[in-house]
This record gives sequence, C-alpha cells and structure tokens, in this order.
Amino acid sequence: MKCVFVANRGEIAVRVLKTCKRLGIRTAVAYSEADADALHVRLADKAYCIGPKEAAASYLNIDAILEAAKRAGADAIHPGYGFLAESAALAKACAKAGIAFVGPKPDAILKMGSKIESKKIAEKAGVPIVPGHYDSQDEKTLLKEAKRIGFPLFIKASAGGGGKGMRLVEDAKDFSETLAQARQEAKAAFGDEAVMVEKAILKPRHIEVQIAGDKHGNVVHLFERECSIQRRHQKIIEEAPAGFLDTKTRDFLFENAVLMAKAIGYDSLGTIEFLYDEDTGESYFLEMNTRLQVEHPVTEFVTGLDLVELQLLIAAGEPIPFAQDAIAVSGWAIEARVNAEAPADNFRPEIGPVLLYGEPGGEGVRVDSGIAAGSEVTPWYDSMLAKVIAHGKDREEARRRLGAALNDYVLAGVATNLAFLGDVLAHPNFSERVLTTRFLDETFPEGWQEPPAPKAVVLAGAAYALHMERNAASGPVSPWQSLGPWRLLDQSVSAGVTHLRLLRQGEAEEVKLAGQDGDYRVTQGDAIFDVRAERAADDRIRLWMDAERHEFRAVVTDAEIVIAGEGQNMVFTLESHLAAEQSANAPQKTHHTLYAPMPGLVTEIAVGKGDTVKMGDVLVVMEAMKLVHHLVAESDGIVESIHCEQGATVPHKSILVEIGPGEAAEEKAAN
Repeated sequence: MKCVFVANRGEIAVRVLKTCKRLGIRTAVAYSEADADALHVRLADKAYCIGPKEAAASYLNIDAILEAAKRAGADAIHPGYGFLAESAALAKACAKAGIAFVGPKPDAILKMGSKIESKKIAEKAGVPIVPGHYDSQDEKTLLKEAKRIGFPLFIKASAGGGGKGMRLVEDAKDFSETLAQARQEAKAAFGDEAVMVEKAILKPRHIEVQIAGDKHGNVVHLFERECSIQRRHQKIIEEAPAGFLDTKTRDFLFENAVLMAKAIGYDSLGTIEFLYDEDTGESYFLEMNTRLQVEHPVTEFVTGLDLVELQLLIAAGEPIPFAQDAIAVSGWAIEARVNAEAPADNFRPEIGPVLLYGEPGGEGVRVDSGIAAGSEVTPWYDSMLAKVIAHGKDREEARRRLGAALNDYVLAGVATNLAFLGDVLAHPNFSERVLTTRFLDETFPEGWQEPPAPKAVVLAGAAYALHMERNAASGPVSPWQSLGPWRLLDQSVSAGVTHLRLLRQGEAEEVKLAGQDGDYRVTQGDAIFDVRAERAADDRIRLWMDAERHEFRAVVTDAEIVIAGEGQNMVFTLESHLAAEQSANAPQKTHHTLYAPMPGLVTEIAVGKGDTVKMGDVLVVMEAMKLVHHLVAESDGIVESIHCEQGATVPHKSILVEIGPGEAAEEKAAN
C-alpha cells in the first residue's frame, strides 16, 4: 500500500495514522467542518473536508469519502470503528472503485451486522446462543415470545452495538413502553428499529475473543479480553487476559470463536463476543464485530502484535504471517476509556473546550488520544476522548500502573470520568472479585459521587494562580484592580491579601491568600496553611504545603480558573462577593427552567402548557451524542411555557420548558 485514507476521526484516526507512518505509508484523512482543527487533521499528510458537522452528512457520506480518497490517490480506506466501519455498502463501493477496504468482505459484514442473522448462523454452526426470539417484529408476537422466555429479559437492537437500543425489562407490564424506547434509540443510532428479545443472564461476564482471518482460508485467535465493567451497556475498562477464568472455559471460547469465523469465511480482523454465565458456567455467543475494537491495545500489549499493521497486511492479500502456536500471552494489560461525561450525573455526556492537556508516561503506559490542548469537545460525535492502557508482569502491576497514569493525566476544561476510573481501579472489588456486568451497580449501589470538596492544596493553587495572573497582567495591584471577581474584604489587612470565592458544581469555596514573593498564608474556613509557591514553565505552579511538594498546571480566564494535577482536574468559576451576598439575600424561588444540556434533536415533548408535574417527571426527550436523553422536572409545579417543538434542533443551553409553582409549592414558599 502506498497511501491509506482514514475515514474516521478522533483517537482511532490518530491510532491508524501512527502505524501507517511507522510503516512508511502516506496518509490522508477525512474531516467534517466541526473537526477542521482536530488532531487527526494536523497529523495526516493530507486532509479533506467531507461535509458539515452532522455525521450523516460527513463521516457517514460514502460518496464524499470515496471522492476524497480518490483525490488523495489512496489505494486503501481504513474505516476505524464506528461510523462506516461495519458498512457493507462502503466495502462494496471500495471494490467497485478499485480501492482496498481494510476490513472483511461485504458478505461477512452483512451476515454479522444483524444480531438476528448472526444468531441463526451461530446456531447452525453449533455455537451456543442465549435463549431468545430472533424473528418477528410484530409487537404482540414479541410480547408472547417474551413471556415464553421469561422475565427479566433484554430487548436489543438488531443492528449496531455499544448498548444503544438495549433495554432491560423486569415485568411484562413494562414491555410495550420499553419496546418503544428501544426501537426509538435503535432508529436514532443505526437507522434500523429492528429488535430481538433475549433471556437476561443475571450474573454475566462479557468475554470476547480477538480473531484474524485472511484471504487464504487461515483463521487464528489472539486470545481473550474481559470487558465486563460497563456503564449503560458500554464498556469502560477492559483487560487481557480475562481474570478468574479457567483453562477449560478459555479453550471452549477459542474453539467456538474460530468455528464462527470459519463458518462465514472471515477474512480480516474481528471479534467474537460471548456472555459467560457466572452462575452456571455456560458460555453463549453474543455477537461478532467485523472491525477493529476500541479495546484492541490490551491485546497488542500482551501479544506484542500491531493489530492495525495486521489489518493492512490482510487487506493487501497477504497471508497471516504466523501460526496459532507461534503466539502467546505475555503479562497483563488493562485499558480505561476516558470520556467527556459526568459520572455522578448518570454519566451525562459533556461538551466544552480542553483548556489543559498533558498525557501521563512511565514504563508500560500508553495513551491513545484524539485531543490536545485547545481541542473542542462537540455534541456531534461520541463522548470518548482517549484511552489509557497499562501493561505489567501480572494483573496487579498493570492495575497499579494504570491507576498512577490516570492520576497523572492532565485533562481539564471539559468534565471527564478520570476520577471515577481511578476509584474503580482502587476499589477492592476490582482486585478481589470476579467481574460481571453488574460490577458498577454492586460497587457503587448509590451511584458514584464526586469528592465532597476540593483538597485545600488545590484551592491554594487556584488562589495562587489567579494572584500571579493578575499581577503579571496588571503590574502592582491597586485597589481598583482588586475589584470584580476578587476584592479585599478586611480593611485592616494589607494590599497583599486576596479573598476569593470559587464556585464548583454549585458549591462555593472561600479561600484567603496573604503574602508576597512566594511566601503565603492560606485560610480556608477555620484551617490555616503556610505555603511556599513558585511559578514554573508550561503553566505549572509548584507549592510546598505541610512539608510536601505539589505541582499543578493552571489556566486563568476572565471568569474561571482551571487547575489540574495529582488526579485533580477542576474548573472553578470566580464569583464576586457582592454577587454572592445578593444571591444569599434573594427570596427563594420555586420556579425553575429546563435548559438543553447540549445541542440536539427534540424527539418528544411529554407535557403541555398548564400540566401539573412532579419532580422526576419526563418533560422532553432529546437525541444527542448518539444517545436518547430523557430530561426531567427538578421540582413539582405547573408547566408555564414550552419553548421548543418536536422535530426541531435546539442549541446548547436553550430554554425548553419553564415550570412555575403549583399549589403545594406556593404554600411551602409562603410558610
């Protein structure tokens, strides 16, 4: 191959580019108008805009991708994962255009692209499948079959993956409503509302086997991965090999994975996924992904192989260059997916700028990232930003290395799940227990919570960063320059005293910084700390506090202080004390407004003007970031006005619904 065109974005595009550059292959990439300054665009030899920010008009536009690939002189197209990675239409179009598709033949994609069809093929090949119904789409028939299978059960989208269009049903009375929700999400995510019903395994482990087949009939497995730790049916931590698994089960999975691949004449890299029932010891075929997986780096670490290179080799028509017995597992690897989301708020996707960025290093640590300082996380694509992978001689060493790397990862501005991932790895359940897909429910039964307050040293760092920024920008501080977000409160202290009120996640923290020339006294509530501080290069500040040295990076804007380091990635909003006093003295409001948490499509308005609503009632349903979001009332009240329409696209933070006080709320406010 002379030139590979990457028809994707983000960290997977960057990942493919790195292998191509190592092999001396020229590269070109696609990008949408939203990604004009994205990292993959900067790293490729050539880049071509293929359409507007909406994925349907850009990254899913086969004609635009082929046209760009031809302009680049590409002889191969790598689809990455997601978007068109499992598109038989793209594979066919590549063949027609004389361009190699880095993936399997279209027939294999079609057969495995439908969970319903793939189950039938598995059953015919003698590979065990979960009891379920995989035929009729008639609602009455589906309900009848659901009752035959027994509850609890899953309704699953036939197309796609990632947990989208997947709903658990515990009782027959909830079946119709849940079916409608699953179909809606499946339609939004994959353009196909077909579903199936399947027995719910109550203690399932999600084990997958990496396989590779070539165009000469050879098929090998590259061992297994454990992918059981999931949120909303989407993986967040994966590892290789799978822990707490016996040799007999491993051999069974390997045998059936190769059997499945041979049954369809598979000729690329792919993954056979299984559900392992921890209660019974039974394993069932779940689905096949006819593409590279997000979690492929853990397999690369333990086998020493570059799976992208292997993909390119197979796509070029070469045989797999090793036999099954020539590869073995060495050590252990664990991967954590870093997402722009709020774990404490049911993993709500987040958008915003990346103001601070610094990747961790160290022995056995790898970061696959699609972002850099200045990147903008938009609502148009998936929330995953990067992956951190660690390798060690055993599981415990890999776990420690990954935990340390997550702690050292500087990624601030947009909210992420870094602190949550660190807590998962540090929890005894991760080290001591068999992992199942119920891990998060059992480990954090009340949901994961953010730390109640920032550490005192973080507040000291924020105060020092603002102090230095103001001094650098304005020279000697005058009383006039100290007004605004920070001002002197105690007229008896010197001009070297700065009193700050910092807001984070609705909570206020007050901190006083007194001193000069690097020696300061920091007051937070009743606590007093002596701090030595200095400014270093690369936005770094160093603090010595309680005989311990700390280092952070910080960015100060007109309204915010962003500080990151030592596992802390925080954004503080500056508030003037005058505004705080006014807010504290204002009468309590019983009115609240529902805002759009991100740009998206309004698919349903569940209330009308004048309706009485209770806290938690669904008001509006939106589609954004490939997910369906049910936006709920924050308190009891009456719908006063509705500012959106079904079928309309709304911008971030736009007003959707306004709720006024109901009778009960009015009485409570009066009392």
